[in-house]
Amino acid sequence: MSARIRINGRDEPLQSATVSDLLASRGIVGNRGVAVAVNGVVVPAGAWRERALAAGDEIEIVKPFGGG
Repeated sequence: MSARIRINGRDEPLQSATVSDLLASRGIVGNRGVAVAVNGVVVPAGAWRERALAAGDEIEIVKPFGGG
């Protein structure tokens, strides 16, 4: 059984070591307009490279999108 995390309410395999790696794997570059919380705690953009992810973490990624 592989390690799993929950991202925006969906279970996924743990494939990224840090918040920064996770965002990059999703094509999210830069921190403008992006907020990330791990286990209910907001992670400041300056800490994304250091914030390690572990099995069982619950991550919420919020970013603006266009449309109407």
